[in-house]
Amino acid sequence: MTRQDPIVSSAHLVSEKAADLSQFEYGLIIASKAFERWTVHCMTAAGIPDLAPLDILVLHNVYSRQREKTIASICLVLNIEDTHLVSYSLRKLRKLGLIETRKRGKEAVFATSEAGAQACERYREVREACLIDALAAFGGPGTEDMASIATRLRALSGIYDQAARAATSL
Repeated sequence: MTRQDPIVSSAHLVSEKAADLSQFEYGLIIASKAFERWTVHCMTAAGIPDLAPLDILVLHNVYSRQREKTIASICLVLNIEDTHLVSYSLRKLRKLGLIETRKRGKEAVFATSEAGAQACERYREVREACLIDALAAFGGPGTEDMASIATRLRALSGIYDQAARAATSL
């Protein structure tokens, strides 16, 4: 059996120390892009076309637990440093009537409108119909494997964040 070259996006990054990491990063790249495409198609099927992936993530975050959210809390949960990106999504979602804004002291807080809540629930229905059954190939949703993958991805995000901080000091 011959040794197969690793499948990576940038062959120049493969080294003796990082061949597996390069393959993982490529998998992460294509999985993240596939996830973004999925969210857009799912939301379109739910009746809300023309939203960007970030708009959809922001809408779901605002709807989560039906509690008002601040821009800072949305950015924290979604691990977004640039608040302008979230502000733009919030303006877009408000213009579409999917979220509402009010003042709490000096701070703006956001909540889903009835139309936004219905969009999130329709998205959930489409997700259940199209994605959950397909996940059976991995043992189905809620399996220990999926939970383990999620835990590792969250831990890896911390490692990448730390590496980013270290890179800024070089």
